[in-house]
Amino acid sequence: MSLAEPAPWLLLVAAAHLGFQLTVDLVVYPALGDVPREAWTVAHDRHSRRITPVVALVYPPLVLVLGWTALVEPGDAGTWVALTGGLLAVATTAAVAAPTHGRLSSAAPEDRVALMRRLDRADRLRTLGAVVCVVGAVLLVG
Repeated sequence: MSLAEPAPWLLLVAAAHLGFQLTVDLVVYPALGDVPREAWTVAHDRHSRRITPVVALVYPPLVLVLGWTALVEPGDAGTWVALTGGLLAVATTAAVAAPTHGRLSSAAPEDRVALMRRLDRADRLRTLGAVVCVVGAVLLVG
């Protein structure tokens, strides 16, 4: 294995993605859920501004390296395990988490609890996808 191959890079970006997802799932969203009604709009706006650059650092490399791996290592089971997990996380982000955050930014207080539950469920899927992606990367490296 060399750095000219996608496997070590996939392990690196998949592990970074998993760390990001665990932080969001276990720290960020619970803290956001504890914000009092009167402080919600400011807290959510700050969260959105702060998390966007981190998402931009994590997701594009993940997608690019997954694509590279699929092109170079299509016959390895680890590739498809990683691709399945990575795509689950990316698709859940695009289809559920991002639109839910958009709705949360302007939601009435009585709608926030349901939207936060939806966001929590989506984040559990994203975290599961990140775990599966790391498993695939480990299989590929191993």
